[in-house]
Amino acid sequence: MGNVLVVAELQAGVVRKVTLDTIAFARQAVDVIGGQVHVLVLGDGVDAQAAEIAAGHGADVVHAGNGAAFANYIAENFTPAVVQAAEAVDAEIVCAPSSMFGKDLMPCVAAKLGAGMVSDATEVFDDGGVRFKRPLWSGNVITTLEVTTPRKVATVRTTEFEAISGYADASVQAFTADVGARDDAEFVSFDQVKSDRPELTDAAVVIAGGRGLGSGENFDMLMTLADQLGGAVGASRAAVDSGYAPNDWQIGQTGKVVAPNLYIAVAISGAIQHLAGMKGSKTIVAINKDGDAPIFEVADYGLVADAFTAVPELTEKLKSLGIGS
Repeated sequence: MGNVLVVAELQAGVVRKVTLDTIAFARQAVDVIGGQVHVLVLGDGVDAQAAEIAAGHGADVVHAGNGAAFANYIAENFTPAVVQAAEAVDAEIVCAPSSMFGKDLMPCVAAKLGAGMVSDATEVFDDGGVRFKRPLWSGNVITTLEVTTPRKVATVRTTEFEAISGYADASVQAFTADVGARDDAEFVSFDQVKSDRPELTDAAVVIAGGRGLGSGENFDMLMTLADQLGGAVGASRAAVDSGYAPNDWQIGQTGKVVAPNLYIAVAISGAIQHLAGMKGSKTIVAINKDGDAPIFEVADYGLVADAFTAVPELTEKLKSLGIGS
């Protein structure tokens, strides 16, 4: 063995950025174990998506697995296909993004392969054996794990990796999986949250609000700022628990992990659980009227001010300078 297999994640037929970030992890992995980076794309009519992934993002071979069984994601259909692909390409490491998709699918794959599994991998290296790093305790501890099974399965914390561009284009091959109809599982529905804003975990700019905003209506000014900058809107757990923002906006240890180019934290105190979900952001701006708030310890730029004054002024200033939409 010695190859790495990446399982691509699609959403409504669109290749998610986390897939490309996972390929960057896979390139790190082949530097350790040798071999090639293979990417498996499953769906019903995914030739275009396979070609997109093959276009210079770090893969060596992309496998397009078309079939009616993969029209909608259910682990019971995807698992045997991934296992068959792992065996076909002689993959030593099988990985996917550490998203809801990856966290649901990859434990099933590991069980079928009899493989040891690492979740939220941030690094793979050789230190007398194939070892992985992953965060614990809100990212305050980084642990090292050695996986000794012949095959290894991992979900990847994609905020630690940047998508590759300019790599040689990969070849695209058809992949046929022996997955038939099932009588023990069926796809019922997928209720996707519709938004004109980018997906929170894929956004280059995130504007996040905390409980200090006082109500859900006060998130409107964050939405206006996010729309000006072409960004997404997030929230702390405290704001979500207070009913100010929906669950899918939650950022933190028990929410989503983001690492945008710009993260603006508004009225967020900076509890350790929230920091675990955003401290990998490239530039962090904090706006809080409490000058002693912990968020200022990780912020690159801090403004001690009332959010209800500062945020509208910032939005208007950006408009006057022609920044954003």
